[in-house]
Amino acid sequence: MIAINHTLISEDIFDKKFVCDLNACKGECCVSGDSGAPLDKRELKILDKVYPSVKPYMNEKGIAAVEKNGTYLLDSDGDYTTTLVSEGAECAFVFFDEKNIAKCAIEQAYLDGKIDWKKPISCHLYPIRIKEYKEYDAVNYHSWHICKPACECGQQLNVPVYKFLKEPLIRKYGEAWYEELDAVYQAYSSKKK
Repeated sequence: MIAINHTLISEDIFDKKFVCDLNACKGECCVSGDSGAPLDKRELKILDKVYPSVKPYMNEKGIAAVEKNGTYLLDSDGDYTTTLVSEGAECAFVFFDEKNIAKCAIEQAYLDGKIDWKKPISCHLYPIRIKEYKEYDAVNYHSWHICKPACECGQQLNVPVYKFLKEPLIRKYGEAWYEELDAVYQAYSSKKK
């Protein structure tokens, strides 16, 4: 484990390689799983606020789910998550493009300049998962079989997880934290040689 400020970071984010390959996986991470995307409590109000601007990008099933259940819910583990279309189905904020790739309506609204919030930080950071404890945040790599194409692509391009996720890591912890992480990686990788 690597300690930077109030974070404990798994070495897997240096060792594992990862680059999303949407043409191969079709955005399966937004479709599969037991619950919606994990939400930070601070994101709940944001999600409610941006919903009217995001709604035009959503499909009918997603809109119906949000109108019935709200933009988020408490899952069986007691965590806040985005609403699903139905149990075991895609996130309510998913739409499918012309290639049948799952895309995020929140992110599309952001890219089109309709809102200033890109998407939930847990989505932006995936495959990193953060568990917040009182004293520190645990920053870990999450392995999921549906991301095999991303692991293969990352291996071919030789891109460590933390480099692929530079933007969301800076969004979460700031530029100085990321620069320190990068310096640790340089020392770490030269030791391994």
